[in-house]
Amino acid sequence: MANINGRQYEFADLTLILGGRDVTGFRGIKYGSYQEKEHLFGKGNKPISIQKGNITYTGELTVTQSELETLKASGGGSVLGLSLNAVVCYGNPANGDALITDKLFGIQFTEEPKEIKQGDKQMEIVLPFLFMDVKYQTA
Repeated sequence: MANINGRQYEFADLTLILGGRDVTGFRGIKYGSYQEKEHLFGKGNKPISIQKGNITYTGELTVTQSELETLKASGGGSVLGLSLNAVVCYGNPANGDALITDKLFGIQFTEEPKEIKQGDKQMEIVLPFLFMDVKYQTA
């Protein structure tokens, strides 16, 4: 997280808007980009440059079972057919925090798993997803 005015943002400072709705049943989010890269070889045995390829965007959303059921209901019984945009905001301007906003476009979930084990107090579901693009913005 960003260190703004000597302060590290924490999970309590995070707001997730998914498909236009403030998601309260999320327990974690992970997202990022990846670009294919490989060495280009010419004369000799050392690379002469690095070639760049496609950029892909992936992530994971960790939610409670009740949040999964809400998402499934909006998707007609499954999250696999949903295509959503998300806004992830770090910070609270009311506390004087500088607001950091990440906008994720075209989120589509790739799996819909469920898992719970003996001793668990609640079900946490990790929903892997792909998305089309991200825009980073600081205020």
